[in-house]
Parts: sequence; structure tokens; C-alpha cells
Amino acid sequence: MKKSLFAAALLSLALAACGGADKAAETAASEAAASATEAAASAAEATEASATEAAASATEAAASATEAAASATEAAASATEAAASEAAK
Repeated sequence: MKKSLFAAALLSLALAACGGADKAAETAASEAAASATEAAASAAEATEASATEAAASATEAAASATEAAASATEAAASATEAAASEAAK
């Protein structure tokens, strides 16, 4: 699951660098929702002790996805600033 979050973050950054800032943020948010849903489904099937662990994992996954979305947004802002700077020259 962490690999897919990492891949989503990299994809988001790549799209942001290419000018797909909005799409990158949407992709990161979509990945976050998918990860949280997957973790929640796993929690429902687990025993009580495992469910607690899965809930913590889901929270961690959601936090990681939120960080990835924030990074994508920052990258998009930087790309936009760079493009504006180039256009102003």
C-alpha cells in the first residue's frame, strides 16, 4: 500500500511539473480515497485487535495521501510560478 502511495505521489509530481496540477491533485485525492477504502474494508474483515491495527494503518495511509496531495499542490504552484516567470521574460 505504501508503494502505491509513493507511486501516486511521484505521478502527481510528474503531472504537476508538466502543467497538470489540477489533474495531479485529483489523482492524489483519488489514490487517498482508494487507499482509505481498501484499509477500511480490511479492517471490517479483521479481528478486533487486527481491526485496531488496520484502522491505524488506514489513518496513516490517509495522512500519507494528504501529504502527497499537498506536495503535488506545492509542485503545481512552483511550476505555475516558473511558467509565469518565463512568460514575463
